[in-house]
Amino acid sequence: MGGSGPPTGITEKDIQVPSRESGRTITCRVHSPSPETAPREGSPLFVIFHGGGFCLGGLENEELLCRAFAKELGVVMLNVDYRLAPENPFPAAPEDAWDIVKWAATHSSELHANLNRGFIVGGISAGANLATTMGHQARDEKLSPPITGLYLSIPTISTPESIPEKHRNIHISKIQNANPPGLGEEAIRKFEENYAPDRSSHLFAPLGWPSGHTNLPPTYFQICELDPLRDDAIVFEKMLREDYGIPTKYDFYPGLPHGFWSFHPEAEFSQRVPKDSVVGLRWLLEKGVSS
Repeated sequence: MGGSGPPTGITEKDIQVPSRESGRTITCRVHSPSPETAPREGSPLFVIFHGGGFCLGGLENEELLCRAFAKELGVVMLNVDYRLAPENPFPAAPEDAWDIVKWAATHSSELHANLNRGFIVGGISAGANLATTMGHQARDEKLSPPITGLYLSIPTISTPESIPEKHRNIHISKIQNANPPGLGEEAIRKFEENYAPDRSSHLFAPLGWPSGHTNLPPTYFQICELDPLRDDAIVFEKMLREDYGIPTKYDFYPGLPHGFWSFHPEAEFSQRVPKDSVVGLRWLLEKGVSS
């Protein structure tokens, strides 16, 4: 695990979840409220996928976020160490993600979670791509219990071809923000070269999911103004809310680039993000239980 242990009130352990391939497992880290602090009626479950362009990162990426959600909201966090490119190119990551989501749906008792209290799937950046894909797959394959909310922070979910014609005029962030601080056009190109996706596949660009977005769960977004990926979230939120009547909530960070809080966690402009994240997840949990 990371260099420091979990704070008081949280327990953490690594587990091995079977994959679709005989003999291969997927490592996950479970961040749970300790028994004395866990909700009496049971804990919701949140399956989370880290960012890193499908090529970088691991269980430590979202450790602070997982701990905050477990401590402040009593949520069991299943933090997934999915396979990374270039050693494991597309579609290894969405295959691992689906294996984990299916396993979680049928093994929640082993995690001391109660999916009637909430079954959230989410991620950051590339992880939000996987979460979006999982939301659609779960709906199409009638996963039971169903996912009750999607948490999509700075998602990358489109190709130019997957953007509906009527929304293409507002999808301009990759031109506007080609060379911002941090993630820019060149970095995106290198990540995609290593990930080697089928760009026509909805498993890579779920904005163009063939069966549409009907009956997706309530969805929360985090969006950065100077992010080249900004308009993936803006267009998807608009489609869900206006075209499909799906409840949405978003937080928008003006004048700031992709994932700024990871690079400048102590800066004053980053202090809002952890609070927004907790409020956003609380909204998903309330919406999921009431719907």
